[in-house]
Amino acid sequence: MRLTCPHCGERDAREFTYLGSAKLLDRPAGDTGAEAFHEYLHIRENPAGPNAELWQHVMGCSAWLHVVRDTRTHVVESVSLASGVAR
Repeated sequence: MRLTCPHCGERDAREFTYLGSAKLLDRPAGDTGAEAFHEYLHIRENPAGPNAELWQHVMGCSAWLHVVRDTRTHVVESVSLASGVAR
């Protein structure tokens, strides 16, 4: 699998580390109850098909990336900087 870093260009997936679901970008507010934090930390979907994920280019520029990847085929549909993703 290959990912295209917005800073470094196309690279082999071995340069990147998978950090989890992009759901982690939607952190609950500090005054939210314990149930919301429980769901944020522990409840994860395991979709078959397109899935938004977080990856870090650890052997490159260290950028955090928002990757949309089909979990059935590993085809990468899009890659963008995580800091530019609307929350």
